[in-house]
Amino acid sequence: MNDQDKIERNRNAMRLFETCINTNDLTLGLQLIAEDAEFLTPVSPTPLKGAEGYLSVVEMMRKSFPDVQWKLENMVADAATVAVQWRCSGTFNGTRPFAGLAPNGRSFCATVMNFYSFNENGKIVDDVAADGIAGILRGIGAFPEA
Repeated sequence: MNDQDKIERNRNAMRLFETCINTNDLTLGLQLIAEDAEFLTPVSPTPLKGAEGYLSVVEMMRKSFPDVQWKLENMVADAATVAVQWRCSGTFNGTRPFAGLAPNGRSFCATVMNFYSFNENGKIVDDVAADGIAGILRGIGAFPEA
């Protein structure tokens, strides 16, 4: 497979990934995420593994924000990596606290950036989120460390 074919394969995978995270579809997750992939997240002291691990974070979000949705706004791809700009929105009216706060019925809409790495088989092996302004605010003590 040439690089152009890999780029298109990765772009198509991200379009399916949007559906996967918005429906928390494990079957689709197993198609898109490598079984041996490890994901670092502030919600777990150890890396989460494979589709089950990744989607466990989605499920956690849904317990706080039952209507959470990610919309793929923009992406840039090469043969091994896709950068995605997401618009994430939801309402904090679930059953689980988030970041130490109790559900309060407030809605949010935020732009987030993630970088996804793919293996030779076209499966996601890594997801690195850009901190953006949240990293600055956390660094100066505006809100607690995760």
